[in-house]
Amino acid sequence: MRILHLCHNHPDLQPGGTEVLARTLFRELRDRHGVEGLFLAAVTGAHRERRPGTMLQSIGGAPDEMLVWLGHFDRFFLSQPDTYGLASLAPLIESVNPQLVHIHHPLLFGVETIDLIRRAAPRARLIFTAHDFFAICAQEGQLLTTEGRLCPGPSLDACQRCFPGRAGADFVMRDLQMRDAFQDFDRILVPSAFARDRFVAAGWPAARFTVMPNGIAESVPAPHRPAPGGRRDRFGFFGHISRFKGGLVLLGASQQLSAAGIDHRVALNGAAAYQSDTFMEEFRGALAGAPAARHNGAYTSAELGRLMAEVDWVVVPSVWWENAPLVILEAFRHRRPVISGNVGGMAEMVRNGVDGLHAPVNDPAGLAQVLRRAIETEGLWESLVAGIQRPPGIAEIADRHLKLYQDALGLVPA
Repeated sequence: MRILHLCHNHPDLQPGGTEVLARTLFRELRDRHGVEGLFLAAVTGAHRERRPGTMLQSIGGAPDEMLVWLGHFDRFFLSQPDTYGLASLAPLIESVNPQLVHIHHPLLFGVETIDLIRRAAPRARLIFTAHDFFAICAQEGQLLTTEGRLCPGPSLDACQRCFPGRAGADFVMRDLQMRDAFQDFDRILVPSAFARDRFVAAGWPAARFTVMPNGIAESVPAPHRPAPGGRRDRFGFFGHISRFKGGLVLLGASQQLSAAGIDHRVALNGAAAYQSDTFMEEFRGALAGAPAARHNGAYTSAELGRLMAEVDWVVVPSVWWENAPLVILEAFRHRRPVISGNVGGMAEMVRNGVDGLHAPVNDPAGLAQVLRRAIETEGLWESLVAGIQRPPGIAEIADRHLKLYQDALGLVPA
């Protein structure tokens, strides 16, 4: 079996959840199932400087992992007008001669790449994983308004409030273009039932979707730290430092706990790359105002266990719905209860009162109350740890993907 995987970035350059999951799946299929192919990541000059004279480059010494430079991307229409960059892809796709193409994100590639694939590999089956809502939401694929309110789904009036300068015809054309681009895909995968339901509510046929949970690499669970007197008051944030991931909300909650005299610690682990100067100034101010918090900066997968060993709880304070954050699976792998928002894919993964706690979204005071309950409720941490179930591993998820690929290709599993 030969599969071409496309992702909007490479985890060595931008270790987001989609990039990590896509590359880990590619390697698991290659190493354990003998699946051949290529992992192709789209980048711009903001991620890595392009080598003169070429649009393609291998990364990390791996001949089957490559970068392609694509610029001038239209994020509203998910359109890639860089015909020079796209022209370099056709010979590559033809040389791989994939039986199946799995697109993990349309960003940077654009709908034009889908048309290119149809021409360069006309017999290949097409799979798409909707890791977020870009196909139905032009507001960064998050169903989050410009005022920071959760949006239940697209409508002409609601979308024009986020883009007041756009004509109504633009939203109609965008919707038609998305439906046309993805109508020939054999499967559309989503990592949560919540995500499927958002697409269905937007008018996409339910029969097109398959819920395919995310999985993570196997690892040895980090030991729980000693807690004199049973006090569990160490909280950890793991992920990119951005407005949407809710680091500011967590810092606001920590500040309120300190003001109330509640002893605790908050460790924010993650890089803050590609953030605006305005956000970074706000983040540094919030960090300075939260004496119990510290920012440890970027970390590698090899360092995750050590960082987990320093915390009792993992906090996922995202201000948007989320789909299926890998950090929740990582927390459960290391047997840490999760405190997350009470909406969307977060609430689907974290069972309130069983293996974690729900908190109101984008509400520092509400989150502070939940953090205080976590600290002061005797026996709560132990009860939630006991309720944690082993999360899906990448081997299990790769097996499920392989079966789906075989079904799409009309093959009978051995």
